Amino acid sequence: MKKIIGIQVGNRESEALKVQELLTKNGCIIKTRLGLHESSDDLCSTSGLIILEFLSGSDTESEILEKELSTLSSVVVRKMEF
Repeated sequence: MKKIIGIQVGNRESEALKVQELLTKNGCIIKTRLGLHESSDDLCSTSGLIILEFLSGSDTESEILEKELSTLSSVVVRKMEF
């Protein structure tokens, strides 16, 4: 089974460091990480989206990470399983 979560960070300026700390702490269970935010010459969005693919067999650890991320005020976590 493939487990993927999407993390919407509503305020990157206040939450990015906390999100990064959690992702670094759990880096060994993350297979793929993709970060997106809108950016141009005139704009750098304050919100962002991170997509994570987990290694198989890491259900308990990934669920703990999801719960920890969900406690942050501007962060929304959604899960997909294939």
